[in-house]
Amino acid sequence: MNTKSLLTKLAKRFPKRYAKENHDFVGLMTGKLPEEVNKIILALDCDWEIFDKIKEIKPDLVLTHHPLVYGYRSKVFERDPSKKELCDALDEIGVPVYSMHTNFDTGNGGMNDALANALHLCNIEVVEGNKMMRGGELPKEMSLEEFAKYANKCLNVSYSHLIDKGSNKIRRVAIIGGAGSGYWPLAKEKGYDIFISGDAPHHVRREIVNAKYNYLDMPHEIEKIFIPTMKKLIREMDESIEIVEVDHEIEPKIIF
Repeated sequence: MNTKSLLTKLAKRFPKRYAKENHDFVGLMTGKLPEEVNKIILALDCDWEIFDKIKEIKPDLVLTHHPLVYGYRSKVFERDPSKKELCDALDEIGVPVYSMHTNFDTGNGGMNDALANALHLCNIEVVEGNKMMRGGELPKEMSLEEFAKYANKCLNVSYSHLIDKGSNKIRRVAIIGGAGSGYWPLAKEKGYDIFISGDAPHHVRREIVNAKYNYLDMPHEIEKIFIPTMKKLIREMDESIEIVEVDHEIEPKIIF
């Protein structure tokens, strides 16, 4: 498939302007885009852990969710020389990396729609006040602890951290995948019984506790849903493209 055509179709659904609104860095991270793309590696991140696989498979494109270079290249490379080494190594083997981050989180059918659907929410909507946040209703009301276990299973992780200071009855749920913990006040304001996100720092957790609200802090790895979601979207555009899924994200070990 023509590379420009593929990226143009993806851009219509996940425009870069969504990322700009979030001061994000998306698009071509390193390398030069080929005229045609016949083989793609999909991964949540591109890092040294998968370099050997990239070198072995030699795809036309590596498409990731998290940006390989998050920020201005000179500053990123000064702060993290290994990042420059990785980009140089990718350039040497001629494999470009393209990233779709908060534009994918925000767009219709992207990250947060996929997560809401994985939870089997009904009446899913973009929550007014935050284009990334999705809200919906569970098929049936659950207790708070029951819901937390249900969410772990639906989003395919082994643990989560629950702040259980709100109602024990859960029906309306709001979610932002990744590091969206700071948006909990909007979810509470809109009447959702619980807000799901991740990477909540201590001060945010204390705010939620003092507000007597429910928050489920889930591992950032729930965003691995990017891989099957993007695969399906690309398949709808061109079934002939070979897609290699690389899932190398491992949850931290829980030590009891």
